[in-house]
Amino acid sequence: MTRDHQTLALVLFSVFIAVTLGITTWVSRKRHGSAEEFYAGGRLFSPLENGFAIAGDYMSAASFLGISGLIALYGYDGMLYSVGFLVAWLVVLLLVAELVRNCGRFTLADVVAARMAERPVRIAAGTSSVAVSVLYLVAQMVGAGSLVALLLGGSSEAARSWTVIGVGALMVIYVSLGGMRATTWIQIVKAVLLMAGTIALTVLVLLRFHGDVNSLLATAAERSGHGRDFLAPGLRYGGDWTSRLDFISLGLALVLGTAGLPHILSRFYTVPTARAARRSVVWSIGLIGSFYLMTIVLGFGAAALIGSDAVRASNASGNTAVPLLALDLGGGAGSTGGTVLFAVVAAVAFATILAVVAGITLASSASVAHDLYASLRRRHAKQYSEVTVARVAAAGIGAAAIGLGLLARDLNVAFLVGLAFAVAASANLPVLLYSLFWRKFTTRGAVWSVYGGLLPAVLLVVVSPVVSGSPESLFPGVDFHLFPLQNPGAVSIPLGFLAGWLGTVTSTEPPDEARHAETEVRALTGAGAV
Repeated sequence: MTRDHQTLALVLFSVFIAVTLGITTWVSRKRHGSAEEFYAGGRLFSPLENGFAIAGDYMSAASFLGISGLIALYGYDGMLYSVGFLVAWLVVLLLVAELVRNCGRFTLADVVAARMAERPVRIAAGTSSVAVSVLYLVAQMVGAGSLVALLLGGSSEAARSWTVIGVGALMVIYVSLGGMRATTWIQIVKAVLLMAGTIALTVLVLLRFHGDVNSLLATAAERSGHGRDFLAPGLRYGGDWTSRLDFISLGLALVLGTAGLPHILSRFYTVPTARAARRSVVWSIGLIGSFYLMTIVLGFGAAALIGSDAVRASNASGNTAVPLLALDLGGGAGSTGGTVLFAVVAAVAFATILAVVAGITLASSASVAHDLYASLRRRHAKQYSEVTVARVAAAGIGAAAIGLGLLARDLNVAFLVGLAFAVAASANLPVLLYSLFWRKFTTRGAVWSVYGGLLPAVLLVVVSPVVSGSPESLFPGVDFHLFPLQNPGAVSIPLGFLAGWLGTVTSTEPPDEARHAETEVRALTGAGAV
């Protein structure tokens, strides 16, 4: 990229970072140090504000960079990510949002512990939440590295590494100083910027083809190198039975995983009532649905205007398709319009990454402090000590995400998020649904459900082609893969549900039907909700 691109984009990066650090500093002066203020922002946000924040939390680098890149490389099969991410919100709206808000206080474990023995359930759910969060964080770190590598000409590995470290440091500062209130406002600002940038690019793509979508698709197919196959199923997931099963696995993970994501569930606690939580989801579905429809246009636009080969040459996983598209739409390399549009898109993508990592880090540090630490030291844990532990945990989680982000920097960010969704759907969703809807569910069933989904999901990823056995693996020089699928969801999600059922039916502990009835009334009516 030219020096003009670098300078302008770095100025815009700096402006956004300065604004968000200003928000964090302003909020940190007003905080009172209570757990409710740190974890839930005092429950003072309106449905509209929380809807924008949820959208800001969910529309990540995987959505903006990764999905568009996959569509540019694989056409129809890449578009399936957009569909899966959007359909998942129907599960959240119908089964989770209001009930979680009524039953919990800060984390997923609060919902399950409402009718179970607290300590084992909190340890299991807290461990699972941290594992999902770290996987999700890695995807954002990879997106940040890809973006800055493109900005600096794609040749500086040191710049990518320092970018990952810088993003990790910023997210720790946001969470440690500002808590949920600062994180929420950062996500609202980011959601507005991202929607504005995406709308502008979509309009420019459609104007380039005079509003003729058929012409856009035909040109994309022609320049993809695959012809009409580019617009048909099977380019990525249709080669053999393994790839087809991988597609089913991915679809299950995307549709079911959102309802188990810790940073999404924690957003329902920032509003005063369950009705407000449901209205927040309605607002967020409108924003998210519009956004994913536009990513389809951007992906096919990149294939049509840049060409799949050029996108692949810039980044093998397609993570740089949208910035390259912006450069072309603005007038090409060296033009003032191209420089400005590229810099704006790069800055918006960077803002996206910072906002999402802040939300995920807050949710995972809350799980460490409120669930793990408070369970292990229940007699001595006080609210102020929990908040202190959460701040320390944010630093530790940031360090882990930085290390893994450096290791996984060549993988597609949407694909990495698919793995996080698979773990969330395997470990968190079964225990959540059983706790809310199964009268005979027991503590053993809850613990078995979490570990019965979490351990197989993580183990299957370790022995899959993601880690070894192919040129695109984390460790391409070795081969210890035993599991043929890249996404473990098709196996690990049923195992999570099966383990919960098995643990319950073999438990010697009688189910506490009175506590279930109390939880059911609270979930459905809000009576007694915090």
